[in-house]
Formats: sequence, structure tokens, C-alpha cells
Amino acid sequence: MEEVRETTDIFLWANQTDAKKNDLQIELFLFNKNYTPYAMPLKGDVEQQLRPLFLFDYINQVTLGAGTGLSVRDYELSEAEENVLLRTDLAKVGRAETLIHLIEHERGDIVEFSETEHEFKRMKGVLARFTDPNDPERIFYTAKLIQQGQTLKSALAWEFSDGKFGAFKAEVGFKVPDDNQALIIGQDIFAFNPGKFERMFGYEYKKQVIADKKVAEIEKQYKLSFPEGLDLNALVKERKKTINKLQKLEIGEVKQEQVLDYADEMQLELMSDDNGAIIIMDGNDLDMFVNLINEDYIESKITGKRYEIKSKKLLGEPEGEPPRG
Repeated sequence: MEEVRETTDIFLWANQTDAKKNDLQIELFLFNKNYTPYAMPLKGDVEQQLRPLFLFDYINQVTLGAGTGLSVRDYELSEAEENVLLRTDLAKVGRAETLIHLIEHERGDIVEFSETEHEFKRMKGVLARFTDPNDPERIFYTAKLIQQGQTLKSALAWEFSDGKFGAFKAEVGFKVPDDNQALIIGQDIFAFNPGKFERMFGYEYKKQVIADKKVAEIEKQYKLSFPEGLDLNALVKERKKTINKLQKLEIGEVKQEQVLDYADEMQLELMSDDNGAIIIMDGNDLDMFVNLINEDYIESKITGKRYEIKSKKLLGEPEGEPPRG
């Protein structure tokens, strides 16, 4: 029987951390869209901002929540609600797990951020690592998503100083988000802002659960053929566009033989094997198949041109005679 891991008591963590909050050591890392971390060397005038932005507000939110009935629920089983803090396993959020692994176990390979070499516009988030000098094993992280719309480039920005406007002298500037977003303690991630947490780490568990159910329905309704070593689940997991499309897809309204007839009518290169199974060789074939069962191709009766519909609205049944008879 699989042993159930005991999750972090966030309220106990807040109490213990509050007692040592001014003694903890802080390191900052940027990470890019490929989740490569870069060390952030800091000047003394920003160090005093780190604790309020990356620590104190997290502690305060949990402490205040303890008095107002804040409950912690599993991310995958719950929706974001007022006075609910969502938690999930670090192991389920692969990109976050990889990021933490690189910082903890491959520190020697992490270089300092350079605008010339790494470009701030490619950065996705900022991660604060906290350690207790009296207990080096006690480590936790807070993370925030960078809003690229709130960055300043020297060539495109002015600054107001000494009563005059002039060129922005720094290479790049950005506003650090002041909201709580994600907290990582051991093997637990607490999503204070579920939307930003999902965007930060590309975590769309709820969408994937729905997509998995739709995949099962498709496999039940249609005969499909894949190259060796590939299946529908594996293909879908790699295609965000398909996962999004599956969320509201009605399965089974277009039958197997109708899919192939529809493809021929639209002059699409969708093939079938000798057993009548629809051949899906890659992601492009998958997108074509999903579009077909969602009736996303039309031919204009006026021009004869064929279109792929990106979105559509079902019209109600007409009432009475057409306006021109």
C-alpha cells in the first residue's frame, strides 16, 4: 500500500517563520520561459524591500486567515474560493520541480543574469529562496510572475529626476508584483493566486482532467490508428491548443464514416487504413480530426472558398417565413 505523505501545516509554518522572519537569508533568482534559473545580484537599497514583498505578506495572509476560518484544500479537487488556499504536490508541477532541483542540486551551473546575454524580455518569473542560518535544511521559496507590460527598456523610457525629464539610465527596469502568488515548502506548493500560479508554471491540471475524459470518449466512439509508440493521450498532452479545444467538444455527433466523408468534401488529407480506422500520424492530423468532429470546416455557398472556423455560435431555429419570401 502506497504511503500517504504528510503535507505541510501552513499555519504552523507561518507561526514558526514569523518568529525568525528578520533572520532568514534571502537569495533571488530570475527564470526564463524554459525554466532556466539565473542568479540576481542585488544592491543594498533593494534588499530592504525583499522581506515585505516576498515573505511578510505571505505570513500575514496565512496568520489573518487562521482567524477567519481559512481552509487548505487540494488544488486538483477544489475551485478557487474566498478564504480557501489551494495546495498541490511539487511533483505534479514538473516545471516548478525542475526549477527547484536546478537551484538545490546544480548551483554551480547557474550564472548571474545579464541583459546582454539573457534579455529580460525572455524572463517569466522571479523566485526568492529563504534559508535559516541556524537550520540550513529549513528552506522554502516564494515565486512571482513577471508582467512584461510593466518593464522599462532604456532605449524606450524616460525618467523624471531633479525636476527634469531625461533618458532612463538603467538597462532595464521592472515593477515587482506586490500580491502573493506561490509558496513552495518542501514537497508542497500553495497557490495564493491560482491564475498566476498556472501561468507561471504552465500547470493546467483541471483542463487536463477534462481532456483525459474527452480522450476516453473519443477512443470509445472512433477507430483511430497511430504510429508505433504513439497514442491519443500522448499526442494531446503535448498540444495546448488541442487541450483547450477538447474542453467543450461534443463527442459522437459526427460519426466515423461521416468524418472521412467530411474530410473528402473539404479536400483534407485525412487517411484511413484497411480496417477503416482513421490514421493520425502527428499533431497536425490530430488537429484536423478534432476540427472535423467539431464541424469546424465550412465551404462558402457564395464563393466556394473553404474556411476553418475559429469560433462559432449556434443559431436558434428560424421563426416564420424568410424576410424576402
